[in-house]
Amino acid sequence: MPKVLVIYDSRSGNTAKMADEVADGARLSGIEVEVKKVQDAKPEDMLDADGIIFGSPNHFGTMSEKMKAFINDSVKVRKKMENKVGAGFSSSGTVGGGGETTIFSLIQAMMIHSMIIVGDPLEATGHYGAVGIGAPDDSTKDICRKLGKRVGELVKRLAE
Repeated sequence: MPKVLVIYDSRSGNTAKMADEVADGARLSGIEVEVKKVQDAKPEDMLDADGIIFGSPNHFGTMSEKMKAFINDSVKVRKKMENKVGAGFSSSGTVGGGGETTIFSLIQAMMIHSMIIVGDPLEATGHYGAVGIGAPDDSTKDICRKLGKRVGELVKRLAE
């Protein structure tokens, strides 16, 4: 069965809430989904997944230190990541606080791993991935679910 792995870091709990919504959306496509805090994940965990969705709080416009350390460590599995589906989401404290640049930093890492990058579906009104400001409201939760579902559907289609 195709599988999506959601790996996230969260200080305040907001990114964790978004991770749960992303995972719920991926489950809507009828695939296996696993959610892990970055400190509980190992780069080798990504090898069993067909899609990986990274979530990070915004730290000075980029991914968190824990997420960066995980991705740096993932160089040992880099050559086995080609053509896995990837997407990102981020939480920020303020509008214009760097949510999209945080997603860009995650996307750059996924591209270096030769992954297939997925952005928000058009009906979610986003572009690069789900961005939340503070605690996720209903709109942000909806965007997270739509992003997860889009990744899940692509993973499922590629597995056929």
